[in-house]
Amino acid sequence: MTFRDPAMLAGLILIPLAALAYVSMQRRRRREAAAFANPSLMPNILTGRPGWRRHLPPVLVLAALGVLVVALARPQRTVAAPQRAATVMMVTDTSGSMNAEDVDPDRLSAAVKAAHKLTDELPENFRLGLVTFADFAEVHSPPTTDRDPVKAGLDRLRATGGTAMATGLQRAIELARTPVPNEDGSGTRRLPSVLVLLSDGKDTQSPVSPLEVARQAKELNIPIFTIALGTPTGEVAVRDQFGLLQRIPVPPDTETLRAIAKTTGGKYFAAPDAARLEEIYANLGTKLSSKPVEKEVTVAFAGGALALLIAGGALSLRWFGRPL
Repeated sequence: MTFRDPAMLAGLILIPLAALAYVSMQRRRRREAAAFANPSLMPNILTGRPGWRRHLPPVLVLAALGVLVVALARPQRTVAAPQRAATVMMVTDTSGSMNAEDVDPDRLSAAVKAAHKLTDELPENFRLGLVTFADFAEVHSPPTTDRDPVKAGLDRLRATGGTAMATGLQRAIELARTPVPNEDGSGTRRLPSVLVLLSDGKDTQSPVSPLEVARQAKELNIPIFTIALGTPTGEVAVRDQFGLLQRIPVPPDTETLRAIAKTTGGKYFAAPDAARLEEIYANLGTKLSSKPVEKEVTVAFAGGALALLIAGGALSLRWFGRPL
């Protein structure tokens, strides 16, 4: 929970002060009663003691005061609001390490299948694009509301070459920031954008660092959701210049992917198997369909304070015949 006027919370200091004043008043009343009353007559005058009931109404009033102070600070809570329109760019690794078979049937096939699920889950009014990277970045589909080019691009993917992750991110950011016409035809605008980066290895080809591109995305307010595909024991079989088959370890670069997500305000996911990868993409479709917004809940707190105040007054009238 956040507050629009947090300085007002300083008023909460009144609560312990009021509680101390109440305790002090109760002690003084007991001292005065003991000083002027005849102890031998007390059992005949007082047939019962209110006990805890004496203190409950003041406690409710103190609670009402505290809740009211919180209300004056204008509390807000984060809620999910539907996203009317946005651009989502899938940035997918197609380097040779995507042939590793630690993800069934292999990393690239699993990635393509899961990406189809994200394509189906996104709202129809969202623009979706596809950029891949191996030795260089390649645009398979600029962002569009037509899903067919994206699906066709996914089905054409093949894994080969190195890993130009940063270059792929740069190209996706450029496409995401392309202005689109306003619905009323009055001009153009840039839609809110999100990148979904799937990779399974370190950047080996880009002239800049992926973290440098992540900082640029942060400045442009473009979060990047990252997915580390594969397991630490993943390997690919490669023939050397003499025709001998070698098995090369290809663990995912989880450290870089975590840092990219953290820098841009996105979220990092680990996908060690195909089932987890499909689950991630399905959930992303739902997550990207909404955006967090701050909703003020001052009225709820003010209503709670009023309810506590009424309850305290009503109990005092019922038990003692006075408001408080």
